[in-house]
Amino acid sequence: MSLRAVKLTGLIVSLWACAWAGATAPRIKIVWPTPNRAYLEKQPWEAFIQPTVSGQVSSGLFGCVRTSGTQFHEALDLLPVSRDRRGEPLDDIFAVMPGVVRHTNNRAGASSYGRYIVIEHEGTVPSIYTLYAHLSAIADGLRVGQQIAEAQVIATMGHTSGGYTIPRDRAHLHFEMGVRLTDRFQSWYDWKKFGSKNDHGLWNGMNLVGFDPLAFYDAFREHQVDNFRDFLRSQSAALTIRVATSEVPDFATRYPSLLTTLVAPERLVGWDVKINTTGLPFSWTPLTAEQMGDQREGSVRIVQVDEAAVKACHCKDLVKWRRGEPEPDRDLNTLLQLLFGFRR
Repeated sequence: MSLRAVKLTGLIVSLWACAWAGATAPRIKIVWPTPNRAYLEKQPWEAFIQPTVSGQVSSGLFGCVRTSGTQFHEALDLLPVSRDRRGEPLDDIFAVMPGVVRHTNNRAGASSYGRYIVIEHEGTVPSIYTLYAHLSAIADGLRVGQQIAEAQVIATMGHTSGGYTIPRDRAHLHFEMGVRLTDRFQSWYDWKKFGSKNDHGLWNGMNLVGFDPLAFYDAFREHQVDNFRDFLRSQSAALTIRVATSEVPDFATRYPSLLTTLVAPERLVGWDVKINTTGLPFSWTPLTAEQMGDQREGSVRIVQVDEAAVKACHCKDLVKWRRGEPEPDRDLNTLLQLLFGFRR
């Protein structure tokens, strides 16, 4: 059996395991990442969201919320409820679920996140990450590889950053939820020739793609979803790409619960991938030759696009039109490079 067949056979086994586990798993347990109880008490955004200098509360939410909708924010900015005499925040930061510490950055200037922590939650389906940034301090003894309990104190809220300044009065927790795009990130990073060292390995922000934490918490609180698989499956597709390749991206092997069906290894010739407006590849369908048609190996087609949704998302360049036909734009090309290893 070829290496590709072995990989896909393993993927199929994993998919069945995840499908079974997902069908029988109990509702997950999750806590809020700060001591502020405003969200839990269903108070308005103003009670827990820290806006930017604009003063608009929406600017602290997830999505195209900054610079008149042209700048993407991949997190919630959560304000403090306790400060010392100098005005520095004192709020503890909690891990929202059990997990494993995958990355810590204790050098504030080394990232636009400032001091930050990434935790991977392997017990969830799929195994998402959470990221906690702009910290004033990381908890003593916290280390990569450490098992973390739900609600464990991992840090103190702050306003650290690299390359720009967050004033003390706008101190906050930058809180992300999402998935990792590729295990081959360093290869892509080297190919791009950024001219600086990648200090953060696989957990560099460019290799992470988030979803809206507040939308998840809302859906979870209202019992519309019980886990992340349910939430991701509820996403709306802004576009569907058809990629002609017999390769199995490591994203698909890492998140098999996002696959929609099974294909025998020797019949795999491509993928249909659904992507939401902010670039999250949330649904993967393996394709056979009959489904792929005459599309040539290594090529990409946009086979479905919600033009209104794509055009309304001013902060993401996913699709451009040439002679009336949709083509990948800058952000989609970057996504394809990371997911499929394309170098073009």
